[in-house]
Amino acid sequence: METLEGMKRTHHCGELRKSDVGTEAVVCGWVSKRRDHGGLIFVDLRDRSGIVQTVYDEAAMSEGTFHKAESLRSEFVIAVRGKVRSRTEDTINPKIETGEIEIVCEELRILNKAKTPPFYIQDGIDVDEMLRLKYRFLDLRRPEMQKNIMLRHRVAKLMRDYFDRHGFLEIETPMLCKSTPEGARDFLVPSRLNPGEFYALPQSPQIYKQLLMVSGFEKYFQIVRCFRDEDLRADRQPEFTQLDIEMSFVDQEDILVLMENMVSEIFDKAINEKIKTPFLRMTWDDAMDRFGSDKPDMRFGMELMDISEYVKGSTFKVFNSVLESGGQVKCIKVDGYADIPRRELDGLVEYVQGYGAKGMAWVQYTEDGIKSPFKKFYSDETFDKIKEATGAKTGDLLLVVADKRLVVAQALGALRLEMGRRRGLIDPNKLCFLWVVDFPMFEYSEEEKRWKAMHHPFTSPRHEDIPYLKSDPGRVKSIAYDMVLNGVEIGGGSLRIYNSDLQEKVFEAVGLSPEVARERFGFMMNAFQYGTPPHGGIAFGLDRLIMLMAKRASIRDVIAFPKTQSASDVMAQAPSTVDEKQLRELYVRVALPKKKEKNKEE
Repeated sequence: METLEGMKRTHHCGELRKSDVGTEAVVCGWVSKRRDHGGLIFVDLRDRSGIVQTVYDEAAMSEGTFHKAESLRSEFVIAVRGKVRSRTEDTINPKIETGEIEIVCEELRILNKAKTPPFYIQDGIDVDEMLRLKYRFLDLRRPEMQKNIMLRHRVAKLMRDYFDRHGFLEIETPMLCKSTPEGARDFLVPSRLNPGEFYALPQSPQIYKQLLMVSGFEKYFQIVRCFRDEDLRADRQPEFTQLDIEMSFVDQEDILVLMENMVSEIFDKAINEKIKTPFLRMTWDDAMDRFGSDKPDMRFGMELMDISEYVKGSTFKVFNSVLESGGQVKCIKVDGYADIPRRELDGLVEYVQGYGAKGMAWVQYTEDGIKSPFKKFYSDETFDKIKEATGAKTGDLLLVVADKRLVVAQALGALRLEMGRRRGLIDPNKLCFLWVVDFPMFEYSEEEKRWKAMHHPFTSPRHEDIPYLKSDPGRVKSIAYDMVLNGVEIGGGSLRIYNSDLQEKVFEAVGLSPEVARERFGFMMNAFQYGTPPHGGIAFGLDRLIMLMAKRASIRDVIAFPKTQSASDVMAQAPSTVDEKQLRELYVRVALPKKKEKNKEE
């Protein structure tokens, strides 16, 4: 193999332009494509800046150099020295930035050869994602993947610059923390120096950033890695990155305005998208009632509509029993879809059942009249009233769900998104931001038979709701807020509790006894005794934000080395077993499930 000695790179591949014609350039990179025209070879050379065409003319170079050019294959790493010249009019390539020029090779060095890759190193490949993840080092060579990672860098840089201008300090918080199992499951790390004891990897720097406010730093931020041992999906990873922010002596409005301006600046400078401020604001109750979601996609309408008053008091037992037990009958209107095939309606029934609904009914306003499974239980006048109330026209379809409030919201909210996708109502180029505010402080866990904090137990309740913490937790609203973009929560935060007495009351409301609360959060409760300022903050999911900015369907496409759906790294083959010696040093013994033990013996 040859080296770069005495041949220093002068330009990146994608930098050269017509203004460089006549100059000598040295470029390095990977062979993207080779075309042999018999005595004339063209090689597209690629690095992270782009592609440039290099030319090898048998008549104008030494025989040895031309033979080297003939040996080039995809992904060989080479260095080329030559003169930049203009392409002829009929050979200009408008698809690449360097399309008006090419480099006529005078010296070629093959720095490293390459095996044939398992997939093409180009954009838009149709390859199983597991193969891409196994060869992630090759997948990341593809231009679209490199653009995603470079976008991530630019956004992080813009964030740091923005907060620096506004007087924030970037302060690191510990990666090895105390386990506080109130929320998602912790990743645990055994301590060799403290046998039988464990650290937890942070789910967020929540407690530490509040302690930094107690310490008087006033404005903190951090772009930080966080860890949650939970089931994965397209927008979730066991390790993820968030922009973490905390401020003292502020109210909700201060935080919302500062974050709107940050997001507006980032979108403008990173991807040249102008974002209008202020963002729309909507209460949690309004979002759930109108869109069936606390992160509604506002790029299209199709709001949920309550038709309970029109269907009550009939002989139709399904609706009556729901309404008598305090439930709702709501629907969405799908314009021009009354001709939906029956098999698709049956499929939609199964679809909503996946979101907790017992079933789904419908009303088709067709040219031939009304079609509905509950038509025989109601008069034509009732259907006319429903038609008027929902704004339906002949040719429209109503999809109806009857159940408890949250079940109706969840099922119809999901159905709304599905209909939006099927009917082509969602503009992929539209950006709709909003704030969802006034979240419930608690949600009831049927499984655990207790109230749990909807965000986290350090969220401040509204002052006027504090009296109901013990008597009626479900009535209490919090001073919490989520930023939503196109149906995805990209950031969430709250004003925090800064009074130890109030903090103890909230712990009590979520079933934490004073003893357990002290054991888990004693150091924080102790800090609150020494003068704690009013404070609040927010955290943004950096991976999700970049995913939306890059218009990708999965956060795995904007993370350099992500995990799979089963939380494994198929490239590095992690997680893996470790030596017994390491386990003994940590005082850890592995007790595998019986099925795994049997498989291991086999």
